[in-house]
Amino acid sequence: MKQETLATAAVCYGEILWDVLPDGPQPGGAPLNVAYHLNKMGVASGLISRIGDDTNGHKLEELMDNWGMNKAFLQTDKEYATSQVLARMNNGNEVTYEIVFPVAWDFINEANRLKEQIKSSKYFIYGSLASRNDISRNTLIELLDIDAIKVFDINIRPPFINHSLLEILLTKADIVKFNEAELSMVQTMFSGSFDGEPQMVKFIQDRFNVPEIIVTKGEFGASYYKNDEAHHIWGNEIKVTDTIGSGDSFLAAFIASHYLSDQPKDILMKAIAMGGFIATKKGGCPQYDISEYIEFKNQIFKT
Repeated sequence: MKQETLATAAVCYGEILWDVLPDGPQPGGAPLNVAYHLNKMGVASGLISRIGDDTNGHKLEELMDNWGMNKAFLQTDKEYATSQVLARMNNGNEVTYEIVFPVAWDFINEANRLKEQIKSSKYFIYGSLASRNDISRNTLIELLDIDAIKVFDINIRPPFINHSLLEILLTKADIVKFNEAELSMVQTMFSGSFDGEPQMVKFIQDRFNVPEIIVTKGEFGASYYKNDEAHHIWGNEIKVTDTIGSGDSFLAAFIASHYLSDQPKDILMKAIAMGGFIATKKGGCPQYDISEYIEFKNQIFKT
């Protein structure tokens, strides 16, 4: 366990890895991507994950240092290698992944120590992929008892999810982010509603006691359901470079705006703009200045 200390408003849990693309490796993993963009937007963030004691792991540590990201929660594994994912581009923009197993982040442990380290954080962000192995899964489930706003980016990747696990992860969440396919998949798994998006969302809210739900729709924007209110913002056509990390940057901007207690429609606009902005760039953690994002947002929403 690394010994750096730094107050963090948001902590992301799960995979850290290299996306091996046809034109070279890129740092990635949804939790790393979210933490990267949160830091860019001024929300101090850290990552609970595990790397191998190898060159790939050391390179990821160097990047985290360069980005100013908290490494206090990052663990090193002497047996298992740093994760790599073989990413393939389809139809020019869409990405499919071959996720190697087992790797270092399948063995995140020391839940009691982690609980103590993150007890003052306001947000705890997690996905379902990090639960594919029992060691990291059990650690995550223990951490879900902390007193923080728990944000679940459902990110279903068969076969690494099942009915009983998904029920636990949903029940613990305060905010859940779905895309349209994932929202429908959960209805099928739990015998929910297919009478339209509002009814599907209400089923999730009632069944799992989730007060806030986000539904992303790519170029068609996103919706944000908060208790009994629904907010919708249309997207805008952009020139896409690749979609890697676009959803993660959307979530980061959502959380950053939520942290500031912005109005729901402002939260949605900022998130949609960030997702689109990152889609114009290469990789999930591209270099950019926050002023570029603000200019992009102002252009697409004419503000």
